[in-house]
Amino acid sequence: MLSEFSIKEKKILSDHFSNTDGSVFAIITPRQVDRGALMSRYSRTDKSMRKIFLDEFLKNKSRGEEFYNRVLLEYGDDSVAELGEAQIAIEGLTNIAVKKIQDRRIGLSYLEKSSRYVAWNKKEKGKYRFYRDPDLMKSKFGDLYEEACNFSFDVYSKNIEPMVNYVREKYPIEKYSFKDSTDGKEKSFSKLKVEGDIKSANMIYKGSTKAKALDILRGLLPASTLTNVGITGNGRAFEYLLTVLGSSELKEEQELASKIKKELDTTIKSFVRRADDKYGKAFQKYLRDIKKKSISVSKQIKAKPVKGTITKLVDYESEKNAIDKIITSIIYEQSPSTSYQNISSQVKKMTITKKEKIIKDFAKLRTNRRHRPSRAFENVYYTFDLCNNFGMFRDLHRHRALTLERQLLTTDHGYNMSNEIKILGIEKEFKECMDNTKNAFEKIRKKYPEQGQYVVNFAYNYPYFMKFNLREACHLIELRTVPQGHVDYRRVAQQMYHQINKVHPKLSQIMKFVDLKEYDLERFESEKRTEEKRKKLK
Repeated sequence: MLSEFSIKEKKILSDHFSNTDGSVFAIITPRQVDRGALMSRYSRTDKSMRKIFLDEFLKNKSRGEEFYNRVLLEYGDDSVAELGEAQIAIEGLTNIAVKKIQDRRIGLSYLEKSSRYVAWNKKEKGKYRFYRDPDLMKSKFGDLYEEACNFSFDVYSKNIEPMVNYVREKYPIEKYSFKDSTDGKEKSFSKLKVEGDIKSANMIYKGSTKAKALDILRGLLPASTLTNVGITGNGRAFEYLLTVLGSSELKEEQELASKIKKELDTTIKSFVRRADDKYGKAFQKYLRDIKKKSISVSKQIKAKPVKGTITKLVDYESEKNAIDKIITSIIYEQSPSTSYQNISSQVKKMTITKKEKIIKDFAKLRTNRRHRPSRAFENVYYTFDLCNNFGMFRDLHRHRALTLERQLLTTDHGYNMSNEIKILGIEKEFKECMDNTKNAFEKIRKKYPEQGQYVVNFAYNYPYFMKFNLREACHLIELRTVPQGHVDYRRVAQQMYHQINKVHPKLSQIMKFVDLKEYDLERFESEKRTEEKRKKLK
């Protein structure tokens, strides 16, 4: 077969495409705007992509920008904005702002600094790293706010070493087994003879015990604690994120919108141009209007704050109906030319025994938790009313294939204190910290309800609800009950499973890899696996 391109053209194309003749190729032309424009232009012509590049892009260096100006601004083709992708790193934002960013579910992926691997006790220029809202600091509450955050960090910082020591005393290294490189068997620490094995065992042990200690203490951190987050996403998702941040009442989030936009303009400017134009400003007003209307409606209901923790399944359907929906969907995909309604009526006539066997057969197909149930299991939904500590919420919030609604962070719902805090003898100090926070928050919230969130500790309970289907329930509950998970969210995920199992005992069989056990050092086995991988890379 003769090539479409001459030798000279192939030489040019080799700098912009991974190959010049194959039917599958990567677009490697350096400019992001050209890569996206090529993809979009591709759908509007019968030319090959490489031919489009030679004819339309090679000589016209601004072709990409011109294309997006016309398509996005004149025609408003939002899907075209998904063709531009960028990666943004944000350092030094609060746990309030990062949650607002992570509320954006579609088109963005995140990696955030962990509170279990890194201690948050470092200072910069003699000050703890927490956000000082300019409006708050100029107000009469400035000193009160700073003192409350400093006190939280003081209690957290001074107890890191004692908590690590306590954990290591309670769970001594001699209690655990490690791999002996001489015969590949698991042996107690005292029986290891090879220096490398002893070194590895100590690394595993120190890593898992430090993580345990930091997990216990993280409840003392205030939401103002500065963290880092990396974001990967497409233009449309970034554009919406910028609009949401721009409509915020918090200065931090408004300033983040401007900073992110400035950096995106260096990489995918054409894809996020509408974020601060007439369209973006109108959208920001719409979002603010929604908030005002929601506040107005909510005032019609007089409800007292719930105290303590909640994990309660509040909305679901009968298992009989749920099974019928799933089986109808299973059959529909493989049925020859018939309607959903016809299949549904036939399924209802099937015996209970036959239906249950179908569900069991599908459950048997799953041999590990990464084997997701088929889409048929998306037809059944569960809604959970939740109120648990904000530190734990930060982990569950990362699940985006579901509906989640949440409230402002307050001190209204009490706080969570682990048994280890009591055993270590710092219960009084912990309570003093929580009471100090509550006092500061109650004063600040009267004038600054949104900014008041910054002072609230991770230990305070936080209300939200989650609605997800059975397929997502498998993913969330199985993932969040793995041994290395934080004890707080492991317990909530286990409670979710028990409640689903109670109302849907047949369907819950699809969740085969829920771990209902408890562990001493949650990170121990995970640290062992990581160390084995590290050895292989040497």
